[in-house]
Amino acid sequence: MNILLDQIMQHADPSQVEGLMRFFKTGPGQYGYGDKFLGIKVPVTRGVVKECWSKVDFDNLEECVTSQYHEVRLSALLTLIEIFSHAKKNPELQKRCVDFYLSHTDRINNWDLVDLSCYPLLGTWLLDKDRTLLYNLVRNGKTMWEQRIGIVSTMQFIRHGQTDDTYAIAEILLDHKHDLIHKAVGWLLREAGKRDTEKLKAWLEQRCHAMPRTMLRYAIEKLPESDRHRFMA
Repeated sequence: MNILLDQIMQHADPSQVEGLMRFFKTGPGQYGYGDKFLGIKVPVTRGVVKECWSKVDFDNLEECVTSQYHEVRLSALLTLIEIFSHAKKNPELQKRCVDFYLSHTDRINNWDLVDLSCYPLLGTWLLDKDRTLLYNLVRNGKTMWEQRIGIVSTMQFIRHGQTDDTYAIAEILLDHKHDLIHKAVGWLLREAGKRDTEKLKAWLEQRCHAMPRTMLRYAIEKLPESDRHRFMA
């Protein structure tokens, strides 16, 4: 029995499906094309995960993360984070969680699935380790979602006062074509700037002329108004 899948399916709400499909851009030609929804809000999914995670094994996770339904995949990722977080004294289990995550990036295929999972798991794991794999995801990722994992995972580094990887990865993504990457990079630059405003401003001085406008707007959002006007000009 897969308790996670059974519990999630019980919360399906058809009245919410159409709105979620519009929000996550599932129409033809859009980035979420073809994804299917059950109509479950994130807080509800989190509640189910909180109740079920300790009873879920990796076979259950495999069944959920490969589901056609967006919310079931999310429940698998949030459960994986719970297992990882509760295994601080079991590095082998934590490594298994990371390997599972990296082997299923093809199922982590929308911005919320990336943003809610990568830095609590992958970012945490890499805090005291070599981070080459993030650069590999950014440079060689098969999808923009893998590239987004590469930059958003650095959020955990920022929270620990480490911003160098955020700037280095942002540099690689300056010429990226997709708006969702522009937003992610700008967001992470903004967060890095909260740690050291002068470092962000110095970085932007050299690159603002070449940055996509959306990326720049996100990056400067928390700067003083005079700085914002100067960089946008």
